[in-house]
Amino acid sequence: MKTSDSRPFCDGSTRRDVLKLGSLSLMGMGLGLPELLRREAVASTEARPARGISCILVWLQGGSSTMDMWDLKPNAPAEFRGPFKEISTNVPGTRISEHLPRCARQMDKLTLIRSFTHTDAGHGPADHWMMTGYPAGPGFVDADGMVNNQRPAFGAVVAKELGPVGALPAYVTIPSLPKSGGSAYLGPTAAPFVIASDPSSPDFSVRDLKLAVGVDAHRLENRRGLIKSLDRYQKSAEVAANRRADAISTYYQKAFELVTSPQAKEAFDISKETPKLRDEYGRNSLGQSCLMARRLVEAGVRCVTVEHGNWDTHSRNFDSLANNLLLALDGALSTLLRDLADRGLLETTLVIATGEFARTPRINNNAGRDHWPNGMTIPIAGGGVKGGIVYGASDARAEKPATDPVGPADLAATIYHLMGIDYTKIYYDPLGRPLPILDKGKPVDLICEFVRS
Repeated sequence: MKTSDSRPFCDGSTRRDVLKLGSLSLMGMGLGLPELLRREAVASTEARPARGISCILVWLQGGSSTMDMWDLKPNAPAEFRGPFKEISTNVPGTRISEHLPRCARQMDKLTLIRSFTHTDAGHGPADHWMMTGYPAGPGFVDADGMVNNQRPAFGAVVAKELGPVGALPAYVTIPSLPKSGGSAYLGPTAAPFVIASDPSSPDFSVRDLKLAVGVDAHRLENRRGLIKSLDRYQKSAEVAANRRADAISTYYQKAFELVTSPQAKEAFDISKETPKLRDEYGRNSLGQSCLMARRLVEAGVRCVTVEHGNWDTHSRNFDSLANNLLLALDGALSTLLRDLADRGLLETTLVIATGEFARTPRINNNAGRDHWPNGMTIPIAGGGVKGGIVYGASDARAEKPATDPVGPADLAATIYHLMGIDYTKIYYDPLGRPLPILDKGKPVDLICEFVRS
């Protein structure tokens, strides 16, 4: 006897209807929750040790002008230093931009890596290097101009190694999927769930947390019984595949729990927060996305990437920073750090804010700064890192590191080390070819020496 997806059940539903709890979206290996949970269920047949560290990456798409943010050069020539002034922070001797006053009051929670560097000034390849620890190789852009995730983003590695907690996915991106934020050869089991909606919008909702049109709770429960009956038949007919069948059943259970569980829905519901706290984060995409990220890691999500665009300031760099970009970042990042600390979550949540590169130290003719990977600053906090540290230094014009250079592979190794992941681990493809998590890089000593062994 064969069972067809199109054959109706007694209530008029087909098996395809029963399984359609929400939409599936494949966006460069970014998945909707039902498909993601199905893939995770299959993958979860391998036991994983529990881990206690989560990660929030605030991704400043386009490349932020870190010389105007975290590493000002007041003694450089005017064509380099720009109009912004330094201010003191709550860490003696550490000074940052006047347009980050709220972050200045949280500097004791932050470490600044002022000697970060790489060599790729193209958006797509630099994205890939920063998010994976690997430079882009041949075939990175295919014949149709599509960007390929040749290596998994670190969020995907975290999802693969640590797995999901409860009904929630292990890896989430808000509000959209960065170009190189996918899972590459790790496949859909490690792919991010993409929110695909702006949390600051008045009509914001998470697409896969609602029942399909025409399906109420009673009808859903009836369908749950039907799928259990079908599973019993399948398991008896496919004894040799019982392990996989059990995993698929776990997916169905998770999917039903997800759309019926108040706790699962609440993790995504930022309307539960007080208006005052939402105002402090900022009533904008970055602020509300960071607030959602905090709720998600609090609920057990392993890695959240918050994408925020418009940092590609080839013109009007200083106007854009002062009147828009830094206003949003200052509110969102400072409140995120304080909020995590107040809830006792900062020690178990790693926070990083960076883009694919920085901007040219020399100001161009349009009052802008162009692409500059050679020297940049990256702030990192939480996850066991001791705050109030400045690691490394740039030269007099912030053009390149003067001491202690740190590269993308070192950053990735640091993240993995802090999260308890063996960054020397090697995966293998179906042909037995080795695929190391990283082939270069090591954790930054001064940051990681404060982490429990």
